[in-house]
Amino acid sequence: MLMRRSPRKPDLAVDLGTARTVVVEAGSGIVFDEPSLCCFRAYDAVPGFVAAGLEAERFVGRVAKPLKIVNPLRHGVISDMAAARELIKFATRHVRPKRRFARTRAVFGAPADAAQAERRALVAAARDAGISDPQVVAEPILAAAGADLDIHSPRGRMIVDCGAGVTEAVVISLGGICAAASLRGGGDDLTRAIMEHVRTRRRFRIGFPTAEQVKLEVSRLLELGEVEASVCIRGLASSSGLPQSIDIPLVELTPVWERDLAAIVAMVRQVLRATPPELSEDILEDGILLTGGGAYTALLARKIEERTGVPTRIAENAQKAVANGLSVALTRPQIDAELHPYP
Repeated sequence: MLMRRSPRKPDLAVDLGTARTVVVEAGSGIVFDEPSLCCFRAYDAVPGFVAAGLEAERFVGRVAKPLKIVNPLRHGVISDMAAARELIKFATRHVRPKRRFARTRAVFGAPADAAQAERRALVAAARDAGISDPQVVAEPILAAAGADLDIHSPRGRMIVDCGAGVTEAVVISLGGICAAASLRGGGDDLTRAIMEHVRTRRRFRIGFPTAEQVKLEVSRLLELGEVEASVCIRGLASSSGLPQSIDIPLVELTPVWERDLAAIVAMVRQVLRATPPELSEDILEDGILLTGGGAYTALLARKIEERTGVPTRIAENAQKAVANGLSVALTRPQIDAELHPYP
């Protein structure tokens, strides 16, 4: 009788995020955690890879032709295949198998609402980067596993995974997704809204990295309750085109903040309305768990709790929940059906 060979465990797990890429190696934990950026030379002709990750981030806003900074992902999914291939290759270069001719096996996270074509693009980019048999797993499932929730139990668990490119709300029971909704844009939408507000209201131009720092500072001040405070912003005055710094009162940016939070709260309410009554009882008892870097956005947990009546809390080490879930996936001899809800 033929013996069935047990499937080989993945060597790596990769969270190819809009803002950051994280690589987890079996037995070693996180071995790569850098921005999801690439720098190319002559990108519009014959692209030549120059840098990625932290090194490419140092070039943002400071390069001129023929150099170009590229983010391979938009709204949580691949938007540039060539850049995605180079980023995966760069992020996994130091953790490839030492055996000759050996191929690297890896697990990748993707949004729960990713279309089949978007998942195929991720698989194709991974194979082009030298990954053998890439597996794709829904990120909210990974986030729940990484937050130490028992996702296999017959009990409803609600996760709101707040990423830079996509914010997803899902209800999980028996390892599967029972109800879900998403907002493509995630935390980056708030950053762009701040840029647009400063440009139109103050006739002042700032770059994305500056707007991201403004977002973090506003979040810190709101958490401290310093509503009378102001934020100092450095950029270019549209009228003169010269460098300048301005102070913007926190109350001026609050409406921008409120609009972003309102969209997330509406999405959460939509998922709760679609949840079966039995699972709703579990969620009301256990509460809603926020994961991802955007979970720390000031007032988010409070607004969700106020508008839904469901206790809401931020997961411990919420920013690393998906990476921790990928570590869980690496301990399995194969990706179980419970961790693989895609058809």
